[in-house]
Amino acid sequence: MPDQQCQRTRRRPTQSNTPWAVPLKRALLGLAWTGLTLATTTAAASEFADAAPERLSEFIQVNTENPPGNETRGVEFFATRLDQAGIPYQTAESAPGRGNLWARLKGGSEPALVLLNHMDVVPADPRYWSFDPYSGEIRDGHVYGRGALDMKSLGIAQFQAFLALHASGKRLNRDVIFVATADEEAGGAFGAGWLATNHPEIFKGAGYLLNEGGGGTTIGDDTVFTVEVTQKVPLWLRLVAHGNPGHGSTPQVETAVTRALRAGNRLAETRFPPRVIPAVQDMFEGMAPYQDDAMRTRYADIVNAVQDPEFMTYLQLTNPAQHALLRNTCSLTGMTGSNKINVVPTEAIIELDCRLLPDQDPDRFTEELNVIVNDPNITIEKIMGFTPAVSSADTPLYRLIETVYESYFPGAVVVPGVATGFTDSHFFRDLGIVSYGFGPFVVPAADRRGVHGNDERISEENMVRGTELMIELLNRFTSR
Repeated sequence: MPDQQCQRTRRRPTQSNTPWAVPLKRALLGLAWTGLTLATTTAAASEFADAAPERLSEFIQVNTENPPGNETRGVEFFATRLDQAGIPYQTAESAPGRGNLWARLKGGSEPALVLLNHMDVVPADPRYWSFDPYSGEIRDGHVYGRGALDMKSLGIAQFQAFLALHASGKRLNRDVIFVATADEEAGGAFGAGWLATNHPEIFKGAGYLLNEGGGGTTIGDDTVFTVEVTQKVPLWLRLVAHGNPGHGSTPQVETAVTRALRAGNRLAETRFPPRVIPAVQDMFEGMAPYQDDAMRTRYADIVNAVQDPEFMTYLQLTNPAQHALLRNTCSLTGMTGSNKINVVPTEAIIELDCRLLPDQDPDRFTEELNVIVNDPNITIEKIMGFTPAVSSADTPLYRLIETVYESYFPGAVVVPGVATGFTDSHFFRDLGIVSYGFGPFVVPAADRRGVHGNDERISEENMVRGTELMIELLNRFTSR
């Protein structure tokens, strides 16, 4: 269907025609620029950061549960506030209710910076929550609700920093583009992926992108930040087993269901060979000093440590997310057969969520699965798969991220990270845009369980300090 778009345009003030007015004005501004910029930036950081918890609360109350998404509600949330700030923007629906929004602050000729966030959230079952998941309640120093961590908090931190940058009135060395999308939680086909294909003009001139996927954690008394530079590649598959139908009262020697069960068992018992890619090696080596005595040397020499089955088993038991970075994985997540208890079906289906290390060939991996299954009556169909890509950590933005983290958290360690899950960043790495998973928050381990879980929350302190950090990063990266 055709895009549904709208755009707001601000009128620029009339310029003086006096010959000496512009040069004199520029000279005076140049003399006072440093002090004014510092004062304006400090004031903006305080004003916009202090408002971040309340704004997050308001955003959580906008129900964008996916499915069905209804992200146009989120578009209206941002649009109202962009109108108030006098910032032009555009919107487009990829399907009814599946809204996307983007706004651009114009600057100089340096490669543009994209602030990317998704507005949709995963479902929340209120039966297992101790409060209304869409209340946005603020109490006990926390903001509560679905999306508090994934990722409405980061979206608000980006948005407040974007507004603060505009309010500062400073001349920018590059464009800054705020993009809020639909459908990330279901793969991005109605959001970032759709925009990359149907509205490539948004990303014209972009050299850098900040998205979800990184952030801070505490290990003892130390703070460690990861900046996501790549991610395991999702390969979602459907195994379809075929057999003769029949009546449940008359068992057969072999059926579609028994074939599917046998194949599923073989895959569940398979441990794919461990492998260490360079980005993962850097990550483990960077985290080595913060492990206990038993694990410190293993992390520092992870290439050899993965050859020890006992270490790999221990790591999977104690830290399954890190274990998953050291090999390809497949999780059996769904199984269907007959829809009637007394009917032997013609087909039985198992769904697999496989995640590949980013240097793997998905087609070759699928061939390996066929060998493991070893059944000519089973076919493997691809549901979804992405291309692998890695962003370099040797860039001015990455080095500035390190500097800003250090200024807010003295002594903190910053390491390149690899995500076990996927984000929308892969769409833009495919376009050659350096994309980082960058989170300005330090989330306690107890709160991390709320991501796609129950009783999701983030502290007000985290929101304020994280937004201040984001504002400083943007100010420094866009300064002439």
